[in-house]
Amino acid sequence: MKQNCDNNYIKEKEQFKKLFKQENIDNFEERFKIFEVFLRTDRHVTVSELLELLNENGYQLEPSFVRDTLKLMCYFGFAKKIRFEKGPVCYEHWHLGKHHDHMICTKCKNIIEFQDQRLENLQIQIASVHGFHMLQHKTEIYGLCSNCLKTRIHPISLVMAKQGERFIIKDFMGGAGARVRLLTMGLRVGDELEVITSPSKGQMVIAVDCRRYVIGRGMAQKVLVEPRKN
Repeated sequence: MKQNCDNNYIKEKEQFKKLFKQENIDNFEERFKIFEVFLRTDRHVTVSELLELLNENGYQLEPSFVRDTLKLMCYFGFAKKIRFEKGPVCYEHWHLGKHHDHMICTKCKNIIEFQDQRLENLQIQIASVHGFHMLQHKTEIYGLCSNCLKTRIHPISLVMAKQGERFIIKDFMGGAGARVRLLTMGLRVGDELEVITSPSKGQMVIAVDCRRYVIGRGMAQKVLVEPRKN
């Protein structure tokens, strides 16, 4: 396996040299240093993270020059520019002839790459049923990674919930007044709810039984929920 990776790296470097010199791209040696460091990474990197890696290797390069090189690498098909939800722009390797999708942890921001031929085949079949010719696609699954899931306390306060999560209401805290207010809103223990929006400040929007509710964070803190079992 390692030998295959080494062979791929050698081929990628040869193609990089050929294309960049063929197109008379300036400052080739400096750009090649950037490419080598990028090629050795096994994760998605931002410009600032790549700059740190370059500094660790003794290469002091201007951020604008690194961005320009990444732009060229994307143009020639050595890298892909990608952004998940509202996260930072990052770059990943473009492995020719291969496709992978992503799972993104909304808590620790860890990105997990995965490949599943069954999913690829299913998407082709669905497109074909609709008479659609698929050129490209991407699948992004947002949730919690196994490590973050282990550290989560059950039940949790609704205020800790992330957008898109589904829960069962287990209990209300805060005394009789808070309970009556929540019941008046239409929330009941045992209800299944979906988190529509969950900003770090301000009100949350949730949905219960196809009805939307706006709830303040103070009140949301009094609602105990557990994740719905898939």
